[in-house]
Amino acid sequence: MKRNCVFCQIVKKQAPAKIIYETKNVLCLLPAEMEVSGHTLVIPKKHYADLYEIPPVLLAEIIRVAQKLARSYRRKIKATGMNLVHASGRDAQQSIGHFHLHLLPRFKNDGLDTWPKLPRITGNREDLWKKLKF
Repeated sequence: MKRNCVFCQIVKKQAPAKIIYETKNVLCLLPAEMEVSGHTLVIPKKHYADLYEIPPVLLAEIIRVAQKLARSYRRKIKATGMNLVHASGRDAQQSIGHFHLHLLPRFKNDGLDTWPKLPRITGNREDLWKKLKF
């Protein structure tokens, strides 16, 4: 646990939160500022900074919990879709240095466009493939 981490403070009940669901290892809560109706954060109770640090077993549990919530939100608030959003690292615009997923419930004709507008890349696809493959 990190003393100055707001998510760690929430886990330790030292900061208020609207908790939706929790397991032994995972906590789900409404963020202080919701981006969409039903916006939920899914966090590990133990502090891991990002995707690079979190153990694969815990990451798998977080995904299982996210799926459980998505199915529940389809039933409870009639969400017809779901975006999972994650950022790891400052250059990816991670705002809180504690791993978390954003669940963004979607609804027909909600007018949201959560897919980023990415610039076309240049470069040799073949060379990149050779660098990235295992």
